[in-house]
Amino acid sequence: MDRAEKREFVASLGQVFAETSMVVVAQNKGLTVAEVSDLRRKMRASGSTYRVAKNRLAVLALDGTRFGGIKPMLKGPTALAWSQDPVAVAKTAVDYAKTNEKFIVVGGALGAQMLDADGIKALADLPSLDVLRAKLVGLIQAPATRVAGVLAAPAGQLARVFGAYAKKDEADAA
Repeated sequence: MDRAEKREFVASLGQVFAETSMVVVAQNKGLTVAEVSDLRRKMRASGSTYRVAKNRLAVLALDGTRFGGIKPMLKGPTALAWSQDPVAVAKTAVDYAKTNEKFIVVGGALGAQMLDADGIKALADLPSLDVLRAKLVGLIQAPATRVAGVLAAPAGQLARVFGAYAKKDEADAA
């Protein structure tokens, strides 16, 4: 990589750090090309991005961003993963780390909040943003259906009472 390419890489990584909400730092000691391709495919499927970066260039890109606290985590062969959905990137990284001992989640950052490996694992255990939205919509809809059921019940009971009186009157008339 020449100087111009390095400047361009630092600028693009800095722009990513300015736009994203979650960054996960992992060590990738000895991953094969096939394993990295599989990991990238899984990250892409979850809406996340995975990139191996030189630590020195990543530190330069982190300057002036809210993710500056992850600089001490950038030691050895590291890789960065990021996404707008914090749970998706954490879940994908932790799931892959469970199946491959060469991939180790070191930590990360959610905005300005620094997280260690246990924090990333706890975040991965949360339901995804889409699941949380669905639960919220279900909670909002539940009271409305209950209110409609309660309001409809007395009317149904009145209709049954009137029907019973009508049948009784018909029986008396016959």
